[in-house]
Amino acid sequence: MDFHQSQETLTILEWILRSLVGFSFLLIMARVLGQRAISQLRILDFVIALVVGDIIAHPLSDQQLALKGPIVTTIVLVVLYSGGIFLTLKWPRFRKLLNSGPITIIEDGKIFYKGLQKARISLDILLEELRVAKVEDVQKVALALWEANGKISIFLDPKYNPLTPAACQMESETFELPRTIIKDGKINAKELDLVHRDEGWVISKLRSVYHTDVANVLLATLDSKDNLNVIFYH
Repeated sequence: MDFHQSQETLTILEWILRSLVGFSFLLIMARVLGQRAISQLRILDFVIALVVGDIIAHPLSDQQLALKGPIVTTIVLVVLYSGGIFLTLKWPRFRKLLNSGPITIIEDGKIFYKGLQKARISLDILLEELRVAKVEDVQKVALALWEANGKISIFLDPKYNPLTPAACQMESETFELPRTIIKDGKINAKELDLVHRDEGWVISKLRSVYHTDVANVLLATLDSKDNLNVIFYH
């Protein structure tokens, strides 16, 4: 069954196998490319994501196209992409060629229209980004930069920043991330070991405080003060 080769016709099973192979191959390539290529689409990332998707899409929908060629081509592109990432890390000139520096679009409460033009964004987009950052007044912004990944970094004038314990010279508790001890109705034994607790303690706590069992818990976390925070299925 040469479902990966070009043919005049394909059976339903061959179409399914071709789709499974193509999908699995894309997952492997996405894993090889890493999270950077998925979450932050810079120029090099955008090109590879666009090209790879286009190459694999055609043989999945056209039975006269073989899978062998697109797979080999994709592997070559991934190697080139990895080489490009290596060059951006090791060669500053190549990095500057691909990734432009940040563009100042607001400084001391004043909007730089030339900066907006250089970043190719409209005033509406800028105002939208300010609303997302919960900034209602442009004059409160000390600096706003358009980054190479298409996001805006916004820094408020210090007098508009919310008060913090450090600003008031107050002592604060150290931060400790709560432990997830129950997820999807199942106890995480490894996390319990780290806090020197056992499953019996969890079950007893649930029954005495919440009058329920582990199977009814969607998520449960334990903080540094031994407080058990529970979210149930709804």
